[in-house]
Amino acid sequence: MSEWVSTTCMRCAVGCGHRQRAVDDGYGIDTARGDPTHPVSEGLACQRGTRESADPDGEWLTRPLVRRDGELLPTTWANALDEAVGAMRRAMARTPDSVAVLGSGQQTNEAAYALGKLARGGIGTRYYDANTTLCMASAVTAYYDAFGSDAPPCTYDDIPGAERHVVWGANPVVAHPVMFRWIRESAADGELLVVDPVATETADLADRHVAVDPGGDLALARAVLARIVDRGDVDRSFVDRATTGFDDLCAKLPEAATAAAEAGVPMADVDALADAFDARALVYWGMGVNQSVDGTATSSALIDCCLATGNLGPGTGPFSLTGQANSMGTRVCSSKGSWPGHRDFQDPAERAVIADDWNVPASRLPDDTGPGPVGTLEAVADEVDVVWTVATNPVAGVPNAGAVADQLDEAFLVVQDAFHSETVEHADVVLPAATWGESEGTVMNMERTVSRVRAATDTPSGVRQDLDIIAEVGARLCPGLLGEPPLDPEAVFREFCDLTADTDADCSGLSYARLDAEGAVRWPAPDPRDSGGYRYYEAADAGASGDATPGEPADDPAHPDAPHPDWSFPTPTGRARFSTAVETHEAEPTDGEYPLVLTTGREADAYNTGVRTRDGSGPGEPVAPVARVAPGTMAAVAPEGDREVRLVSRRGAVEVTLHPDEAVPEDLVWLSIHHPATNRLTTPERDPRSAEPNLKQCAVRVEPRDGDAAAVAEPDEDRVGDADGAEPPAEVAE
Repeated sequence: MSEWVSTTCMRCAVGCGHRQRAVDDGYGIDTARGDPTHPVSEGLACQRGTRESADPDGEWLTRPLVRRDGELLPTTWANALDEAVGAMRRAMARTPDSVAVLGSGQQTNEAAYALGKLARGGIGTRYYDANTTLCMASAVTAYYDAFGSDAPPCTYDDIPGAERHVVWGANPVVAHPVMFRWIRESAADGELLVVDPVATETADLADRHVAVDPGGDLALARAVLARIVDRGDVDRSFVDRATTGFDDLCAKLPEAATAAAEAGVPMADVDALADAFDARALVYWGMGVNQSVDGTATSSALIDCCLATGNLGPGTGPFSLTGQANSMGTRVCSSKGSWPGHRDFQDPAERAVIADDWNVPASRLPDDTGPGPVGTLEAVADEVDVVWTVATNPVAGVPNAGAVADQLDEAFLVVQDAFHSETVEHADVVLPAATWGESEGTVMNMERTVSRVRAATDTPSGVRQDLDIIAEVGARLCPGLLGEPPLDPEAVFREFCDLTADTDADCSGLSYARLDAEGAVRWPAPDPRDSGGYRYYEAADAGASGDATPGEPADDPAHPDAPHPDWSFPTPTGRARFSTAVETHEAEPTDGEYPLVLTTGREADAYNTGVRTRDGSGPGEPVAPVARVAPGTMAAVAPEGDREVRLVSRRGAVEVTLHPDEAVPEDLVWLSIHHPATNRLTTPERDPRSAEPNLKQCAVRVEPRDGDAAAVAEPDEDRVGDADGAEPPAEVAE
């Protein structure tokens, strides 16, 4: 009988502890269950996490592949790596920006750090990013704007102390079942409010569901803040002493009733949300907020509501919900939007630190972070000749996916993944990688807690760890940068942690030995004994000086204009900043030709682009996606009762099966994010600040199916130019 191995679930970003046991014969995980010794989840685990760890669906990749005469054929590792590196080397001879690299929130911290080091410090490309930008970039930008640093200030420890829980554009019943259990337990003695166009599983359990119009989130958030100001519910002491910019923001606020009407929400709902912020409130938001052209502004508006009401501190605050298991680690480790430890990418001094530590010329490091994943793929053929994807599936996961597939056909494509995805179908070289239960390293959950992942099973001889594949590419492409493969994950982690010393995301006090002993540790952790709590919050007597000069606000904590003694933010003034963004715009308004709004959301038993949770039918899954619509909408678009129709946008057409659902509002169409056809319809329009795409709203119409149409149809030439899931929520097991 195989031994139990303690590890971390990689299904979502809650970061639950797992115990996994390998099969007795061959490769794979036989059983996964909650780990009662893990300090984050204390034995809790959702069924989908244990099931997908032990028994994932999808087609495994087990040998390297190369394309010959249009067909992917098995080859040796040496040959596959030589072909991949040869293409990169030829492209780099023209310019480093001829090579694009796309990482993932599914990598370990060690693999993410090594990939970023190779992409930025070895190749030197600006075209490097990760699929986490598709999910979290707007929240990241808003956190930097408000606090001068990324990541939520609050933690799971704050959930029990909150009196009001506002879930906005997220469906944690489906996406984060264990975390929602904590929220619901706390809300039993308080109140749970859910803001979502669709009556999601989370909305069904709420005390109040606010059915905002699709795309109306920014208007609603500003209506709530305007109402807070009108009612005199502002915490003036906190605002005056711990923040800047409030008066400028107030001067630009709309009338509450006007903004509420724009959001499609009655004033009674606005008042209910304002009431929530008048208590000890946590506000959680997800992709329904972030994946919008107004994503940064809306995230900032939710933070503004917290700042204005003093909802910052234990039991309160703005809590963005992260989807992928190591999205936070990618933000801290990978050098995609900042240098390791959240070092400022544009700061010459920080660039010099990185160049010195990596022993590369500072001139090799790109001087900007790049245009994001969507912009990177749009640069293929014009600037980018080679694309290397690691644990991500852009042919299904990026908007306007039909055009993405065409663009990748114009590049030399290297795909590193564990499963045969849609992107593999376009690859020139395929590098099979290990996945959950097979990898060694660490991850960070959404509340900044770092814990170990450990391999419970061996892998077939043709499969390698992500870190080792990256090291093999690096050894051939940039000798000496990463060291000779295979790399020791613990040594890579030590290098990363040391590089974060004295930063806002200080992990220098972490080590494998400490994580083994304590189970999990939250950053900032600047020494082997410290761990992070509520960020920016200091002791009430911090900064007080016995010899301060009375009357001088900079020195006298009692002065009404003195900085708040409990708070210190990494901003130039040491204060949190209110936002100033006021413009709202719709990425793609409906019209007579495209009268319906398409939105997308998660299902309980599906994973990302579906590569782990399919029925074995493989890429290009022939089963048409289910389009959920209101009964009235169905009667209008399919008066003859034919449920088998085509859903058409300005970019493509997809055959769908209509399903009447009273949870969906009129004139809205809901599709699963997990189906590989969904993003053939979505728009590549992006938030101008974060580069996160507007995946939650685009204009569509319904047409009868053509008798001989394919499951996923190509767009006509003249067209090219948070919701819940239908399945029951995942259970939480003790």
